[in-house]
Amino acid sequence: MADIPLVFEIGITAMAGALATIAGAAEDVESDIGSQGDPNSQVQLAPQMGYIHRIFNKAIAGEPPAWGLWITLGAGLAWAFMAMSMNPILAIILGCGITTFVQGVYSTTAYLGRTASLAKFGQPVYIDILKSMTTVTMAHAFVAIFATVSMCFLINTALGHPFPLPLLGLVWGIALGAAGSATGNPYYGKERQYQTQKFGAGVPIAASGNIVRYAEAGERNSLDNGFFTAKLAGPASGVCFGLIVFLEIWRTILFEPIGAGWGAIVVGVIMIIIFAAIDRYIEVWARKNYGPYTAPVAEASS
Repeated sequence: MADIPLVFEIGITAMAGALATIAGAAEDVESDIGSQGDPNSQVQLAPQMGYIHRIFNKAIAGEPPAWGLWITLGAGLAWAFMAMSMNPILAIILGCGITTFVQGVYSTTAYLGRTASLAKFGQPVYIDILKSMTTVTMAHAFVAIFATVSMCFLINTALGHPFPLPLLGLVWGIALGAAGSATGNPYYGKERQYQTQKFGAGVPIAASGNIVRYAEAGERNSLDNGFFTAKLAGPASGVCFGLIVFLEIWRTILFEPIGAGWGAIVVGVIMIIIFAAIDRYIEVWARKNYGPYTAPVAEASS
């Protein structure tokens, strides 16, 4: 890290964590509206099982590689514009804006291609869904890309990280997609798409593709999933990614000078053990208080 006051470094760390929290929340809402990541397999399978739906189905790739691409592209464009003596703020906005249009093109072709492949099962292409959902995913994508690229810029310039901006974008873009996929998708995939299943039951083989297709009024579309995600999964993903960024930079700033870098490594291992213990406790507590995971035999037979 650069030779700057510790208080300043902690302030930059807090700001980077705040930007990461915003990025994580926007990323997960974008992903769940677009049915990207884990839940998309059931959306893709539904027509093959006879369940026609109005859910946007764009999964360009798994979230980590897809977001690695978006953030790297946004950071790379911003880096190139700044190399041409453009104002950094304007460069980041312009780079992220161009990347958002690329994301929109990928989303459009992915939706049309995936839906066309399901034509034999009677799944139509809904033009209103394409036009309305694509713009919504692009809006959330811009927020996530801009916040993450800005975070990388802070780490690169204010904290003096040796990685160039595009490489930082690749690393944190993959981390952003992984945080949303691991933290936010279970809300949408298991709690929203499969509200008819018992808590924690997962997706039984007999229910494969039988997603909940009707909302409180009319057929469900991806905006309904977005409203749900913005309440629970988005904030959860934001807190997850924000903590990852904040604690990673925090432990590096404070403990890297100790033991030629081993201090930061030891603290990182201790943090992982603590979080693993907390996760295990919460999981056991949830099973005991909100189970059972599967229906009793007598209830199932009745």
